[in-house]
Parts: sequence; structure tokens; C-alpha cells
Amino acid sequence: MATLAELAAARAGLDEATIDHLLRLTASWSLLADLAFSDLVLMAPEIVGAGAEGQLVVLGQVRPNNRATVITADLVGTAHRADDWPLVRRALADGERVTGYASPEVIGEPTLVWAVPVRVSGTVVAALVRLQGPMRGPSSLYEQAYLSIFVRLCDMVAASTFPFREDDVAGPGLPRVGDGIILLDGAGRVDFATPNAVNALHRVGVSASVEGRTLPELGLHLRALERARAFAMPTLEELDRGIDVAIVFHCVPLLEAERPSAVMVLVRDVSDLRRLNRVVLSKEAAVREVHHRVKNNLQTISSLLRLQARRSAERETRTALLEAERRVRSIAVVHEVLSREPGEDVSFDEIVRSLVLLVEDTVLALHPVEIVVSGELGVLATDVATPLAVVLAELLTNAVEHAFVDFTVGDPDPVGVVTLRLARDGEHAVAEVRDNGVGVGADFSLDAPTSLGLSIVRDLVRTQLRGRIDVTTMGPQSGGGTLVRVEVPLVAWR
Repeated sequence: MATLAELAAARAGLDEATIDHLLRLTASWSLLADLAFSDLVLMAPEIVGAGAEGQLVVLGQVRPNNRATVITADLVGTAHRADDWPLVRRALADGERVTGYASPEVIGEPTLVWAVPVRVSGTVVAALVRLQGPMRGPSSLYEQAYLSIFVRLCDMVAASTFPFREDDVAGPGLPRVGDGIILLDGAGRVDFATPNAVNALHRVGVSASVEGRTLPELGLHLRALERARAFAMPTLEELDRGIDVAIVFHCVPLLEAERPSAVMVLVRDVSDLRRLNRVVLSKEAAVREVHHRVKNNLQTISSLLRLQARRSAERETRTALLEAERRVRSIAVVHEVLSREPGEDVSFDEIVRSLVLLVEDTVLALHPVEIVVSGELGVLATDVATPLAVVLAELLTNAVEHAFVDFTVGDPDPVGVVTLRLARDGEHAVAEVRDNGVGVGADFSLDAPTSLGLSIVRDLVRTQLRGRIDVTTMGPQSGGGTLVRVEVPLVAWR
């Protein structure tokens, strides 16, 4: 199904600024639907397509959370004859709110309909349509108060002062009506407060009756409220009482002639949410600490292997211990990154930078060797990142140590180049290690590797990573050397 932005551009011919205004309106109109106890539909003249003249296209639809819906069908993207919606047609033409009874085909019975023009930069571009369902007896004081706020917000929609541009405090994050509402008049006195709002005030220490009094008189000083009244813009503030109570106050000014005539304060008790956040942060800290300790333990093992290598008189033993030490350090690199950003995924590009430094610091070559990295793999699952880090460390080390034995290119001081190219090929991670060295022999086969390092690489790629590895000797026309390509599927690790 097409999005509001796609429908507004393709079928209503609206520009980007207008679409942005409509997106902000629909981001916060669940509040409007609850205040009106009604379904809301956003309609615009359809001007694109065969037979579009005289039709209206539905750009959006929202149902109330506190009343049964009167529209069971999904109307978004549907076209309707403007003659079937005379109130909407008048609102679009006159730029004024129109109210009356009608029998829309989507409902099939007489229904109270409000058509509110949506104005952007002085031009009416759409209509906000309220379709009121049957009311349950006489309206209560709270329902009357809700509807009075809805009327004011409709006037702001028609005047292009609602929605606000401050999405972070007046957009999708707005609390629901049921969370609690306090309505303050122009003098800052409480006109009414819902029971949930009163309960929230009790939790921050306000126990006196609130109606007819200002919040400062009640001992509640909200800087957000003063900013909302002074600057005619929505603001929010969170009040904490110890570590167990946290109440968020969303202060939304209700404007007349672009000046605040009242303020609607949406109150939400977020104590449980903050408590959950603390638990999550505590667990993240514990996970970071685990990775930090694993990294430290691996570095301790690495140091022990390096010390043992120095004490070994046999060259082969010393070489084997140093190779094992480097492999342990390559695993420690992954845990070092995870100790800073715990989770099931890790930024592999950061690991690659550390691996290159590791190889440059630990491997000695007979000739100058330069390692060049291009491309990136982005974020990978840790189950992929750890063995892949070991594989790349082995391949880079192998290239630096063995690709340039008896290396001659006609230069008295030859320089070897090892390139590591990283890329995502569809659902695969691809790593290519290329050198301009002497290449591998004609009888080389990964099924019968000549070193422990290549055996480790082959087994990790084929079994643990479930990927494939290919080794190719490049001809003189391609610059010579060896190309090792590793391809790892990513779908299996999601």
C-alpha cells in the first residue's frame, strides 16, 4: 500500500513542504481522534490520473482509542466523488470549518461530519474530516472539555498553526489522552484535570485540589509551561521524585491569532519505563564488563604465549607460539569492540582497522610491505565477526610473510602491496586479499594446505562460517601475485 507521501505526491500533486506538513499532522492526530471520540480521515483533491477531476483521495485515516470506530474498512488510497462529500467540498472551497449531518457511503447512515480545512502557507490543500459515531448518552464534563480542546486544535489546523514544527515534543511521542490532561486557561489556572492527571500530580507531591489554581500555587514549578506560554511552542519536562517516580509533562499551547489563549498539559507517568531503562542499562553495563574481562583474559593468554616464545630455544616452537599468540589477539580485538558497544552485532570496519595494525606490528617481512584497505562490511553479527576476524588476520599475515619471498620486480628496493577489499554482495559478505608477490605453486590446493594457518582459514570459512574460499594465482597481465576470495552468507546469521 502506498504511503501518505507517495499518495500526496502522485495523486494530489502536492509539493515536498506541504507533504511534510501533512506528515506532521498525521504523526500527532491520534490525539485529535481521542479528543473528538471520532474517526478522522484526511482527504485531498485528486488531480492526477484518468477521471481524477471532481474526486477526492484519502491520504490517511485514524481511529479513536476511546470509542468504537464507525469505519471498518481501510480507506487509505481510495477515491471518492466530491459530490458525495459536499461538506468536504465546501471546506476546501471556502477555507472554513463546515459541520453538518451527512450519509457517507463508507458508513451508510446519517452521521455528524466535521470538515476542517488544512491550510499550508495560506493555501487550503486538504481537509481533516471527523466522522462522529453515536454518543453514549449525555456528554460528561470530561467529554465536553475534550471536545472544547478539539475545537481549538481544529481552528489551529485551519490557521496552519497546528501541527507544530517541533516534532520531538509535539509529534509521535505525544502521550495519549487517557494518560492524563490538564487544561490551563490564559491566566495559567487549572480549568480541569482528568483523574489520571491528578494521580500523576499526587505522585510528585501535589495533594491539594487543583481546579482554579495555578501550578506554582500548588508547589509545581514547570519551566516548560512558562516557555510554552512565552514562545507559543510545545515543550516538555520530566519531573523525578527519587528513583521511583518520573512524570513527563508535555505542554501544548492552544493558539488564537498565533497567541496562546490556553495550554493543554499532557501528563504521562513513565516511572515503569524509567525503571526498565535502568534495568537495561545495568544489563548492558554487565555485558560490557563481561566482554572487557574476556578481552583482558585473552590479552593475558597472549602475553603468556609471547613470554613462552621468548624462552623457547627451538625456532619452530617459538614461531608456533607467536602464531598462536597473534590468533588469540585477533579474537581479543572483537571483544575489545564489544566492550564498548555490547550487543549481538558489531561494527566490523572498526575491527578491520585494529587487525591491520596488529599485522603491521607483529609480522616481520624481508621487504617493505604496504597494506591497503578498501570498502566496508558495516555491521555484522558477532557469530560472523569473530571467526572472520581470525580468517582475515591469517590471510593478511600469510600474504605479508610468504608472498614476497625471493620477491623481485626489477627494482633494487621492491615494495610489496597487500590489498584487502571488503564489500557486501547481495546477501553475502565478501573479503578479497590480494598481493603482488610471487604467487602460489601450480600444485597448491586448499584441500592439502601446507601450513596450519591455511588449515585454520579453510576450516573456519567452510564449516563455522558456512562460506566458500577460493585461491587464485594471478597472471602477469593482472600484475601477478595471489588473490584469496572469501564469501560468507549473512542470511543464516540474522
